[in-house]
Amino acid sequence: MFTKPFSELSKTDVSTAGGKGASLGEMTQAGIPVPPGFVVLAPAFDRFLSETDLAQEVAAELSKVNYDDVSSVDRASRVIHDLIHDAKFPTDIQEEILSNFETLGAELVAVRSSATAEDSSVASWAGELESYLNTTEATLLDNIKRCWASLFTPRAIVYRNEKGMLDTRVSVAVVIQKMVQSEVAGITFTVHPVTKDTNQMIIEACWGLGEFIVGGRVTPDSYVVDKRDGKLMDVNVSEQEAMLVRGANDNEEVAVPSGKKEKQKLDAAQIRELGDICINIEKHYGFPCDIEWGMEGGNFFILQSRPITTL
Repeated sequence: MFTKPFSELSKTDVSTAGGKGASLGEMTQAGIPVPPGFVVLAPAFDRFLSETDLAQEVAAELSKVNYDDVSSVDRASRVIHDLIHDAKFPTDIQEEILSNFETLGAELVAVRSSATAEDSSVASWAGELESYLNTTEATLLDNIKRCWASLFTPRAIVYRNEKGMLDTRVSVAVVIQKMVQSEVAGITFTVHPVTKDTNQMIIEACWGLGEFIVGGRVTPDSYVVDKRDGKLMDVNVSEQEAMLVRGANDNEEVAVPSGKKEKQKLDAAQIRELGDICINIEKHYGFPCDIEWGMEGGNFFILQSRPITTL
């Protein structure tokens, strides 16, 4: 069995579902509004590497890397990426994935890497690995391979070296999740990340898909909420010129309509509703969380939650 639906995963499954997959399973089981999906478990990647004899080739390429030489890291990354891309997908794993995709019944999915070392106390892999939004059935298997290959981007190779994890076994699972076409998206920190005040949380929001906040492409609105009574303590509205939306073939950057550029992204009632969901997530886990969310059709969906590592 190389896949599992979120409903069969929990926070104890990091070793097979990765940090992201285990967290989505945990929240699904806790009744948090998570878009449905399944995880291609790390053993699928391990089996892919062994069946194609890539494990030895990848290890050989990594052993040649000179970490003081950027071109050496880039070269290894390119070679490994090509090896993974060109290798044949094991038939049984392919059939299992496509069968799950059909069961999910979503025309478009988000495909996200979920490293088995992710979001641990040792190292946070957030931002090191790849995600592919608005994936169709036709591009699904390729994007899964691209997620596997992202374990060997130049950045991830260097990161593993810096964290002293060269001998640590790191694998990668892949989250396949029904795509949320967010009208508004963002991030919530359930503890104020600057003042470290545990009674305050910050909600950041932008128009369109949340990748523009994660990638630092836009300055989001920020709302400071008092967690004790849900009171809005501070509102900072930011003008937004461009947003990321689903295009005909891929995500595309479009101009924010003139009437929305200077408008507040969430109103007070929506901020309170989202705040309550995020407080419940923090209570469930028992530690401060960094939560990615999206709002589609007026409904909030939680796309990811992880510990705030900077505290």
